[in-house]
Amino acid sequence: MKFLAEKGKGILLCLGLALPAAFLGSLFPVVGGPVFAILGGMALASFLKERAVFDAGIKYTSKKILQYAVVLLGFGMNLKVVMKTGRQSLPIILCTIATSLVISYVLHRIMHISGKISTLVGVGSSICGGSAIAATAPVIDADEEEVARAISIIFLFNILAALLFPMLGKALGFSATSGETFGIFAGTAVNDTSSVTAAASTWDSMYHLGTQTLDKAVTVKLTRTLAIIPITLVLAFMRARKAETENGDKVSLKQVFPFFILFFIGASLITTVATAAGVPVEVFQPLKTLSKFFIVMAMGAIGLNTDVVKLVKTGGRPLFMGLACWIGITAVTLGMQHVMGLW
Repeated sequence: MKFLAEKGKGILLCLGLALPAAFLGSLFPVVGGPVFAILGGMALASFLKERAVFDAGIKYTSKKILQYAVVLLGFGMNLKVVMKTGRQSLPIILCTIATSLVISYVLHRIMHISGKISTLVGVGSSICGGSAIAATAPVIDADEEEVARAISIIFLFNILAALLFPMLGKALGFSATSGETFGIFAGTAVNDTSSVTAAASTWDSMYHLGTQTLDKAVTVKLTRTLAIIPITLVLAFMRARKAETENGDKVSLKQVFPFFILFFIGASLITTVATAAGVPVEVFQPLKTLSKFFIVMAMGAIGLNTDVVKLVKTGGRPLFMGLACWIGITAVTLGMQHVMGLW
């Protein structure tokens, strides 16, 4: 009862934002529910009076429910299937992740962009967009404005990728009889699942390939999602070391360790073992859907705590960083596929 009294109103407010945002996201999947939720939260924040009664629930949603979303994301991961397809795409995935992180770090140093923003943009661009940002934000203790800025940048290049990549694939002469080449390209070069799906589906429609491209792209994308595990663990270790260096105090890794990632791994193992034992994969679909909805709720909470004016004023340099990461990932993906003889 105490929990509901303190946090109930704020959680309900975020739920009220999430429901229409999720519906709009289903109508316009290239934009996605999280972006509608952030925009709705920012719009509502300027009209919200007596914020104090909502603050605790909003904070809980932006932090804890975001972590629950990442845990539930694990139920969409069949590790056996991912590993089987991942062998072919793993070299490309590793190179694109390294490229994005190096670009974000270099621009962070040269352009004096916030370290947390740089990390979120680099990780979000290279791994899996909003899901990677959701997993990384609690580990580096990013605030709502930093998360909102990173999500907004990722959203922009999601839209561009979904619109431009099918035309780019056609111009480059990707195979029109098989979805493999474009599927790997979309799965490694596009950062968010919604845009991966949109780009791959467009290619299937262009050449009447059924779901060949979509199946390949989504499986490659799931392989990328696994990179959340080592990235968050390394960031937790770096945060602990940095705290020790700056403050001179001994910081236990346990204090900053992302324990929710262990539950994410556990959920993935449950799905893998269950499907191997004959359980239909559709059984886990409601949990995957709930995961996506929780992310929408959390983004609504982040929108409510975002200063729109400040976001616009400080968005130029991070936006350039997002562009540089996007171009770098695209170039490396194409280069690796060409070297590997995939096109």
